[in-house]
Amino acid sequence: MIFRLGVTGGIGSGKSTVCKIFDVLGIPVFSADDEGRIIMDTNRELINDLNKLIGENLYASGKLDRNKLASVIFNDNLMLKRVNSLVHPLIFSRYQEWCKQQDADYVILEAAILFGAGAEKHVDKILTVTAPLEERINRVMERNLMSREQVMERVKNQMPEDEMVKRSDFIINNSENVMIIPEVINIHTSILEYLKK
Repeated sequence: MIFRLGVTGGIGSGKSTVCKIFDVLGIPVFSADDEGRIIMDTNRELINDLNKLIGENLYASGKLDRNKLASVIFNDNLMLKRVNSLVHPLIFSRYQEWCKQQDADYVILEAAILFGAGAEKHVDKILTVTAPLEERINRVMERNLMSREQVMERVKNQMPEDEMVKRSDFIINNSENVMIIPEVINIHTSILEYLKK
C-alpha cells in the first residue's frame, strides 16, 4: 500500500496552497472536498437520500443548492453528522480506488475534516496547516464572499486548531509573514527519507 499523508486544517488555513506546493513536487493530491462536491452533484442515490433527509428538493435548479444545505447543516449538529455519514463513505471509497492508480513515492489526502470523519485510518501521517483566526476569517470572506457570521458558523463546526495540532505529525504555520515553501520541502524530504528506511 502506498504511503499516504493527510493534510488538514481549519477553514481558510491554506491547506490548498500547501497541497499545490506538494503537487509541484510531483506528489498526487486527492481533495476530499472537491470529490465531495462532484459526488453530491452526480450520485443519483445520494441526491435522493439528501432530499429525503432535508425534506425538500435541494436540486430544484438542476444542481445542489449549497447555500440551502449549509443553512440547515451548520445550525444543526445532528443533521451535519447525518449528511456526512451519507457523503464520507462515498468519498473514501473513491479515494481508495484513486490510491491504487498512483505510482508516486507517496500521495496526499487533503480533507478539511480529517479528524472525526474516520479519515485518520486512511492515512499514515498527518500534516495540519494553521493560521491566525483573523487571517483565516478574512481569507474566507474574500474568497467565498461570505459574511463574518457565515465563516464563524463553519469555524465552530470544525475541531479546534490546537486539538488538530496535538494529533498531527507535522505542522505548517501559514501566517502571511511566514515562508511556507521551505517548510513543505522539509516535510517532503523527511517523508522520502522515512520511505527509504
